[in-house]
Amino acid sequence: MNDAETTQNSASQPLEERVNNRSQRPSSDAFKAFMASNWAPTPEHSPEREAVAGYAATRRHAISGQFKGERLVIPAGPLKVRSNDTDYRFRPHSAFAHLTGLGVDHEPDAVLIMEPVEEGKGDDGGHHHATLYFRPLAGRDTEQFYADSRSGEFWIGPRPTLAEFKARLGIATAHIDELETAITKNVGAPEIGGVSVRLVRKVDENIDALVDTARYNTAKDPDTLDLGVLDALDDKLAEALSELRLIKDEWEIAQMKIAVAATVEGFTEVVKSLPRALTHHRGERVVEGAFFARAREEGNELGYDTIAASGNNATVLHWTRNTGKINAGELLLLDAGVEAESLYTADITRTLPVNGVFSDIQRKVYEAVLEAADAGFAAARPGTKFRDIHTAATTVLAQRLAEWGLLPVSVEEAISPEGQQHRRWMPHGTSHHLGLDVHDCAQAKRELYLDGVLTPGMVFTIEPGLYFKNEDLGIPEEYRGIGVRIEDDVLMTADGPVNLSAALPRGSADVEAWMAGIYQDVEAQSATTD
Repeated sequence: MNDAETTQNSASQPLEERVNNRSQRPSSDAFKAFMASNWAPTPEHSPEREAVAGYAATRRHAISGQFKGERLVIPAGPLKVRSNDTDYRFRPHSAFAHLTGLGVDHEPDAVLIMEPVEEGKGDDGGHHHATLYFRPLAGRDTEQFYADSRSGEFWIGPRPTLAEFKARLGIATAHIDELETAITKNVGAPEIGGVSVRLVRKVDENIDALVDTARYNTAKDPDTLDLGVLDALDDKLAEALSELRLIKDEWEIAQMKIAVAATVEGFTEVVKSLPRALTHHRGERVVEGAFFARAREEGNELGYDTIAASGNNATVLHWTRNTGKINAGELLLLDAGVEAESLYTADITRTLPVNGVFSDIQRKVYEAVLEAADAGFAAARPGTKFRDIHTAATTVLAQRLAEWGLLPVSVEEAISPEGQQHRRWMPHGTSHHLGLDVHDCAQAKRELYLDGVLTPGMVFTIEPGLYFKNEDLGIPEEYRGIGVRIEDDVLMTADGPVNLSAALPRGSADVEAWMAGIYQDVEAQSATTD
């Protein structure tokens, strides 16, 4: 073949196919026939109904009651490219996971559609019939089996069948090839016999485009179509789905406990790793890796990027680079959470003395933060407002800052809306809801979140901190480079708050004793091995 023929053949190959050139897969008919032959049949089994199925059905029933007569479209989302032909590990959108009960990586491109039916004639006496649309296992006699690196069993392993998902989740299922019709049929204004559609947007661009096109094509006058009104319809669905997660059911609470328990184990592994971290030029990465290994062993993934911040890095609120060295005598602020297979995540922070013992000034700052956290717990009672936790915790911090001579004004002036000078060293909120998202329920209305009433079944964090940067010339030198945060995961019950992460020590002396015990165990194991 001459150079001209090579250039012509290259130019004629579609660009999207070129990313697969590395596989060098044959395309002959003989190869295709051979690949389709002599495979054992896919084993058939009758899966049991999953424990989450009934809870997910209850959640769908609640949403159905808010959107009678409207089609609801909730995508899982597609795979996302990380680099050329490699994808990020898939995680479905939280609203999809909440309404289906599906976690991990089964269902890229899947969509849950809740189709309106006659009132009271839907699933479980609701007003909708739910169907899960997804791409099931391709038969081993198909080219997809070995040719599709994103969905072929040869590449990624088996996928559940339509019947398996239906049996496991109690949801009707359909092939994804039927999805376009299911989304677009009869779309239009209700007054002319059409169906109004609400969509969880910005999850799957293809689904966004499909819904927008259907709305445009069925509008009485496309030129006057008010996209702002339609976006508001979709925003209302996102808001309702977020608010639905404010109160966790029994199954969700159990998942939160699983995530927290795995996270506690991860913190133990971090303490074990500290001797090696002290000798490594990227000690923070050693810490990050130790926790990540536990997250992958015990759960699905990290719930969020780990903050492993030593020394002055601990004063950077979202320090996730974790490129720093860890030095003896510093504090290590570790903010980390394991995401369970169900996708529910913990979110815990402890601040640890790297050498196992707090210095006097470190202990002073630490105990002030602990006192603030305890004040937050004391304020958290059923019937009080969510924002009261923050007020109680930051008031304590303002009082200590004043005692130390760091506040330029009185405590009363600092905590007033017109003041807030204490927030220089505690700039974030003290609490956030926790669940499928590390910052769960974020689209909920303000009156149900910040101004909401604490109610049994809510799960949230309490996490005050103080951050004294090396660059802060407004404080004495002895404080500089100290960052402390203590964060616990809290379940509200009828009797008050329950600290789900209480297995991790909080008091300074308890932290020191805990770390010493771990070091002794490591030394004993090392001696036995030697």
